Amino acid sequence: MSAIPANFINYKSTPKFNKDNVPKMFLHRHNTREGVYGKICVLQGTLKFYGFHSMKGNTEQEVIIKENEHVISPPQYWHKVEFLTDDCQFQVKFFADEAGSIAKKHLNERDNSSTK
Repeated sequence: MSAIPANFINYKSTPKFNKDNVPKMFLHRHNTREGVYGKICVLQGTLKFYGFHSMKGNTEQEVIIKENEHVISPPQYWHKVEFLTDDCQFQVKFFADEAGSIAKKHLNERDNSSTK
């Protein structure tokens, strides 16, 4: 499993998701954008992470993520999740290079919205 580089920072996070409010895209194959790592954190219950070789490729990994555990999805990696317990809640934290345009853009937006 991937590790997030030390110079990458958490520039945004999703709300807490459960079976009732998860965007359907998370349950189907999707990927993280170039230069972005996703840290899928299970807050309660159990979630299953599937990693794929490509958009239409075979499953190359399946990881059970339990409460207080996480999985890292590297940039441009095809994946999806599946709820294994009804009480499951998770959140995704996104990381990008601190000196890069993605993190700077989001941090500037965050700073500007907090001053209004």
